Amino acid sequence: MFSAITGHRHPKRLLRRALNNQRLPHAYLFTGPEGIGKATMARELAAFLFCGQGITGGPCGQCPACRQFASANHPDWLHIRPDGAAIKISQIREIKKQLAFAPLSAATRVILIEEAQTMRREAGNSLLKMLEEPPPDNLFLLVASDAQPLLPTIVSRCQVISFAPLSQEETVRVMEARAPELDRKRAALLARITNGSPGQALAMKEGRCLEIFAQVTQVLAESADADGAAIEAVLHVAGNMAAAPDELDAVLDLLHILLGEIAVDLATDGCISLGSAVARKEHGRLRELWNLAQLSDKIHAIDRARQALARHCNRGLVCEALLLDLLPVPTFPEL
Repeated sequence: MFSAITGHRHPKRLLRRALNNQRLPHAYLFTGPEGIGKATMARELAAFLFCGQGITGGPCGQCPACRQFASANHPDWLHIRPDGAAIKISQIREIKKQLAFAPLSAATRVILIEEAQTMRREAGNSLLKMLEEPPPDNLFLLVASDAQPLLPTIVSRCQVISFAPLSQEETVRVMEARAPELDRKRAALLARITNGSPGQALAMKEGRCLEIFAQVTQVLAESADADGAAIEAVLHVAGNMAAAPDELDAVLDLLHILLGEIAVDLATDGCISLGSAVARKEHGRLRELWNLAQLSDKIHAIDRARQALARHCNRGLVCEALLLDLLPVPTFPEL
């Protein structure tokens, strides 16, 4: 069971033991970073409980109950997500109405509450009443990136299972399965900068961070002379960076990785052939333009940009200053 889910050996072991011993609690709280598979595990557990074939290896996927669940039409499946920025009391009250009746077709009704940490206090208090006197044949599955915002009394009435980030290799396997068009090197790079979160990596793939990063590396590699046209191109790309605030952290991470790879390449005289997964050609060009001392200065420039953004400095000016600092030669002659 759970063999289709990559990683998470400890949570799998706990859930298998509870299922084998038929000792499921009335509520679980799955905690861990965003995008690592907590909700996927919750759905797999629900699918197993709903499956009408009673297959110990996992849900059969073929019976009427499995087909209902796969199409999100199972009558005993309740799924709550934040309405806007938070889970509201009206959503919890709707669950309470449903729980006034016994499960319709399965032995156990399953209630999945995603992003449970967003519950407002009144919603949390309403849920707490159900957890204090749980109706029979109902299983609550709360998923949260952080248990701290939840009421301590809610946490105390759940069995808490902590989920850790996946390894880079595991993250790449998940990404290859869900996005087969993505080449392995790019998948590995996204896995690296998202710290083992396939969900975040796949979301990043759909965003513009790789596109903007490619623009940055290209314009830097082509601006060796730092003439007027090169500086104009750099400022244009800086504008693209500033216009995508949600992508900035990822772009800075990618730049940090690239410069670190070039530094290792220089320090080892090319014995360790790394090469950026996104900027293979530019990697070689920039290696020719910078020495180790210059690379160290440019890595510090990235750190200064992060600090400036954290202080809410003007995003456009920060991006312009950073890219001018990253030019292979000084923008202006020294006096």
